[in-house]
Amino acid sequence: MRVGVHGSFSEWWVAVLSGVPQGSVLGPLLFLISVNDLPDWVVNGISMFADDTKVWRGILVTEDQKSLQDDLNKLMSWSDKWLLKFNPEKCKAIHIGHGLQTEYEMTEDGKSHKLQSSQEERDLGIYIAENLKPGLQRAKAASKAISILGLIRRFGKNDKESFRLLYKTYVRPQMEYCVQAWSPYLVKDIECLQKVQQRATKMVRGLEHVSYNKRLKVLGLYSHAQTLAWDLIEESNIFPVVSDSQHTQRPQHETVLTRSQTACTKVFLQSPSGSTLE
Repeated sequence: MRVGVHGSFSEWWVAVLSGVPQGSVLGPLLFLISVNDLPDWVVNGISMFADDTKVWRGILVTEDQKSLQDDLNKLMSWSDKWLLKFNPEKCKAIHIGHGLQTEYEMTEDGKSHKLQSSQEERDLGIYIAENLKPGLQRAKAASKAISILGLIRRFGKNDKESFRLLYKTYVRPQMEYCVQAWSPYLVKDIECLQKVQQRATKMVRGLEHVSYNKRLKVLGLYSHAQTLAWDLIEESNIFPVVSDSQHTQRPQHETVLTRSQTACTKVFLQSPSGSTLE
């Protein structure tokens, strides 16, 4: 690989052994084509996003751990064959919901690397804990939202329209990013996000001493406790509904999944680059 600018190219070529080539149109597409056969090499669950790879398996007996280790060995064989190297030092294992003592390793150039065991990881902007509870993600989201509120406060009191624009553009998205995967269901998590919004709405000129519910009504905002309503709206958009003159019913072959129920599925598909999920 070399760099080209306006028809001029760097003198030296550099071998690219990992990652997605940057700065070109065809680079990412060619990379996806080159890794397209990777799932065919493993027998357990696998998910890929760009240059991140996740494999997982339910661990009930020792043979399950051996099967997962075999898949890691196959991934390293694929890596040696196609010269696209994994970075064992960045690969980690997260153990979810079992107490078996399991360890995994990846062998590169004849050297064995033991995978680090992690209790929490960040993947695609979502923090995942080994207990699958959204507390960590909630705390990170609230902290970032408060930091942005601090920047907005430096401009002094805002009128209603300016605040609504700033809040919906910069603050609220921090607390609702990918909320379908980590929807808070514990009272303490909901109240934490609620307090951020309560603090924010007091920054509006003329609403400092107005009740919280009235501030929401004036600003056209909704409470974080109203997530059930948004769950139902999202569900109606995803699943078709069969209606007739007498009743409305859902097709019997479909399974209704709310945000809290889908969180586990998303967690099993997401974790850091090359990680192993159990």
